[in-house]
Amino acid sequence: MAVSATAMNEEPRVVLSARGLSKSFGAFRAVNRVDLDIHHARVHALIGPNGAGKTTVFNLLTKFLQPTEGTITLLGTDITKTPADKVARMGLVRSFQISAVFPHLSVLDNVRIALQRPNGLSTQFWLPTSALNRLNARADELIEAVGLKRERDALAADLSYGRKRVLEIATTLALDPQVLLLDEPMAGMGQEDIGTVSSIIRDVAKTRAVLMVEHNLSVVANICHQVTVLQRGEILAEGDYATVSQDERVRLAYMGAEEA
Repeated sequence: MAVSATAMNEEPRVVLSARGLSKSFGAFRAVNRVDLDIHHARVHALIGPNGAGKTTVFNLLTKFLQPTEGTITLLGTDITKTPADKVARMGLVRSFQISAVFPHLSVLDNVRIALQRPNGLSTQFWLPTSALNRLNARADELIEAVGLKRERDALAADLSYGRKRVLEIATTLALDPQVLLLDEPMAGMGQEDIGTVSSIIRDVAKTRAVLMVEHNLSVVANICHQVTVLQRGEILAEGDYATVSQDERVRLAYMGAEEA
């Protein structure tokens, strides 16, 4: 059966959205009436100069901060006043700028720990350690998927910084998120690790939504379907990378006005 042009061009569904999202700290307005739509099976970048409000938006979406105004919807449910732990259980999971792994545990054990909650083992402290062996098959799948198979039994502390970030992505994926928020995933990485992580993010976005804050504009250009540019807590421009990179307001925000 032929597929209509409308169906072929149909935009993926919105899985995370914000309307009028605002945050004030006293008299300072850090985020001002931001509207966002994050789509399934798409990589969406949030970019902007330092102090633009990117991390504050992340903290609002993941409920580490409560909005002063506005609404947030996840998978059709209003989560504006929902606690952060419940939002995570609903499928909205984030990484942080600083790598968060257990340094004195192996790569395998880091991933197995992350797998405990979705497999109902996180609160069953009376079970022997051997009970975690049932998680090995899924842990090995995730480890191989992110290219850490050779380091499976290595201590996380012995990994390079870039490989620690890769491990963190594996532990995040272990939670089986519907929406994955990555806060500067390429920060501090060498070129080889940037290529690896870019490929991982592309693969991840085939089956879930990805929203990322990223300063590496080459990465944004290569893997992101949609880009939102923030400046002083407000949306300056939005569209694909080709569109926003040609916007004169974006050029001025990043490079400043040229002197006459």
